[in-house]
Amino acid sequence: MATRQPQFIADHGLWSDDQSRAAEELLVRIEREGIKYIRIGWGDQHGIVRGKTVTAAEFKSNLRQGKDFQLVTAIFDTTNHPIVTPFGDSNRLNIPEMIGLPDGILVPDPLTFRTLPWVPDTGWILSDAYLSNGAPCPLSTRQILRKQVERLALAGHEMIVGLEFEFYVFKLEDAKLKPEESGYPPEPPSVSILSHGYQYLTENRGDEIDSVLRLLQTNLEALGLPLATVEDEWGPGQCEITFAPMRAMEAADATLLFRSAVKQICRRNGYHASFMAHPQVPNVFPSGWHMHQSIRRIADAENVMMATSGNGPLSTYGMNYVGGILQHAGGTALLTTPTINGYKRQRPDGFAPFKAGWALENRGAMVRVIGGPGDPNSRLENRIGEPTANPYLYIASQLIAGLDGVEKSRDPGPPSAAAYLADAPVLPRSLMEAIEAFRTDETIKAELGEKFWNYLIMLKEHEVGRFLSAVTDWEQKEYFEVY
Repeated sequence: MATRQPQFIADHGLWSDDQSRAAEELLVRIEREGIKYIRIGWGDQHGIVRGKTVTAAEFKSNLRQGKDFQLVTAIFDTTNHPIVTPFGDSNRLNIPEMIGLPDGILVPDPLTFRTLPWVPDTGWILSDAYLSNGAPCPLSTRQILRKQVERLALAGHEMIVGLEFEFYVFKLEDAKLKPEESGYPPEPPSVSILSHGYQYLTENRGDEIDSVLRLLQTNLEALGLPLATVEDEWGPGQCEITFAPMRAMEAADATLLFRSAVKQICRRNGYHASFMAHPQVPNVFPSGWHMHQSIRRIADAENVMMATSGNGPLSTYGMNYVGGILQHAGGTALLTTPTINGYKRQRPDGFAPFKAGWALENRGAMVRVIGGPGDPNSRLENRIGEPTANPYLYIASQLIAGLDGVEKSRDPGPPSAAAYLADAPVLPRSLMEAIEAFRTDETIKAELGEKFWNYLIMLKEHEVGRFLSAVTDWEQKEYFEVY
């Protein structure tokens, strides 16, 4: 257990005035509502919620001291394989404070507190990870986004994000809980589909899974998440949920809670939800995460991407921002599409982008520009992301790329009417290609910092190494009989 100062949060000045006031109000609320347990969550490097559940009494001290937490989880891949030798080799991260796997400290953010409608007497709160000396954990992705949000605020601007998620809900047939099925990774569950697909946006298909959509909507709205649409999507049992626009950090926090909530709600009701981009289930269609984004002035909430004269479709600021997104499309792929599986959804004439191009209201392009002169809702939609992406890194990648475009007046070139035939760079086609593009993008390296940049390469190269060492179903079918 880490040695914590009695007033760790105050002594290191880790809260704003708003957070301090919210903490005082939170103590009253916990008592008034009879909350017995609080889940202190931390979004790890994969965008997966880790953390600890504490009693209400313990949480009161955590609002002063923080909560000790094993930051060894930061060196895990998605199935808890360490990417460095836990003892004696952690200096490969160039972070001396993490050698020997000492505890770090999770500092709750009182502004993120919710009560969980599907769990009795239980609250949920997000936290930031710190080292025992009070310094932010250099591997914390929430800190990465915070840096970019603060950078944008220095110019008097803020980012507005519209979230659009596709995912699957299956009926859970067999959770695969036999001891021999519980390795790491464990055997995936056996599932069946809830409805047939490929009758896109038909009322009957939507009605077939109405009970599931209603279950999700009821609980997610009870959490305070600003849902806009809840509907059946293209594939069998594929769903799409969109959100009302939010500020960048609010959108990232909401994503973390949303994905975790969907999986928990479904599992408790006999379903299995998956945000995997392309599940190995017959007849499914890939899922994506499309991110709508605009920049507005803080002072008057004016959309600075809106064209006020000329033909548009965006202001000079907006078009330069698009230019930056396209310029760094290869380098940011590791942050928007961070898994081996995510690249299986990118193919010519598919519904996922194949090239780094833009177009006006064209869903074949990577960047779909929406709006026109005088339209306050003018924005861009980046269609490249996969639903598993870490929300802090995905959103931060857009700011890093877009603001570089603004600062360097990058011209995105002409729009493409035929996105897949456009004379534009082909996007990385695999996680291996994405790692190499990330490695050579100096702008991204500078903004993330060398420690985190090096760490992310190590993390993803470890994942690739495990994949390449495994014998796949494809190889077995391709070679086992014929040779």
